[in-house]
Amino acid sequence: MSRKKENQGFICENCGEMILPLTNGSYRNHCPFCLHSKHVDRQCGDRLNDCHGLMEPIEIIYSSKKGYMIIHRCLKCQDIKRNKAAADTIQPDHLLQQIK
Repeated sequence: MSRKKENQGFICENCGEMILPLTNGSYRNHCPFCLHSKHVDRQCGDRLNDCHGLMEPIEIIYSSKKGYMIIHRCLKCQDIKRNKAAADTIQPDHLLQQIK
């Protein structure tokens, strides 16, 4: 699968916002507004998971190597995944609004 195909916009299934593709060389896998994701990967970026459940953000942590990471839990299968927060792009993640 080409990186161009991976880096597509989408409508968030949780909040309904239109999400633009990233402009920082990576690709988007979660909503920058509500931070929800969709369970589509087995391995990062492969899009091979059949679950397709909505993944809720349950925690935000800071990694000295990767920066802010969003911890998601799938509402369908309960799997837990980490996703790097998006920064330096047209729609950066609204992390500070989500930290309670």
